[in-house]
Amino acid sequence: MAWLYLILAGIFEMVGVTMINKMHRDKNWQSVVYMLLGFGASFLFLALAMENLPMGTAYAIWTGIGASGGAIMGMLFYGESRDWRRILFICMVLGAAVGLKAIS
Repeated sequence: MAWLYLILAGIFEMVGVTMINKMHRDKNWQSVVYMLLGFGASFLFLALAMENLPMGTAYAIWTGIGASGGAIMGMLFYGESRDWRRILFICMVLGAAVGLKAIS
């Protein structure tokens, strides 16, 4: 169950980061509310995951999902660069997260 919590924490981290970008673009209060809810849920699920997972592993995977997911969301929805090198390094971050899971 801890791994599910950790994945949910990463997904909500992506929501929070995406809402920061939306907040800067649209400048409305709904984006602020969704950003706070996204980050709040992210921290809640991270805390639940860390009840059973080592802190270093949980934090590394949480930030990896958030960073990679935020970059992918930027590419999909905000026209950010889709350069092959950028995609390669995103894959490396995700590969490192899988490696941490494999040895945990």
